[in-house]
Amino acid sequence: MRIEEIRPNPSNPRYIKDDKFKKLVDSIKAFPQMLELRPLVIDENNIVLGGNMRLRACIEAGLTDVPVTQVMNFTKEQKEEFIIKDNSSYGAWDWDVLANEWSDMPLEDWGLDLPTMDREEEPKTEKDNSKAAKECPNCGFNL
Repeated sequence: MRIEEIRPNPSNPRYIKDDKFKKLVDSIKAFPQMLELRPLVIDENNIVLGGNMRLRACIEAGLTDVPVTQVMNFTKEQKEEFIIKDNSSYGAWDWDVLANEWSDMPLEDWGLDLPTMDREEEPKTEKDNSKAAKECPNCGFNL
């Protein structure tokens, strides 16, 4: 669909900070095929239900057409439920597997927040804590 036909959701409860937004834009530029596998989800009025940040990033990346899945006749409650469920994370990362099998991959460049920790505290994600130790004792990543 032409990107100018898609409308961002004015009540989107999610936001993205500048550094993460830049990474998202760079990711879309480097791997636009991923958008075909994870299209924006829009309603019958072309309002985004899933992918508001990706829409912003696609615009910033200069795309003129983007893949969409359009849902029709969702109730207001179904739209609201979709928005929350689409952005909920039910799983957790297995830091041992990531450290042992994925450590040579650019995980942070791909958007993964690697844990950081203070000397006297449990590991935290980057957004929880800006101070980092040299190595995470739980996963072995250099922080």
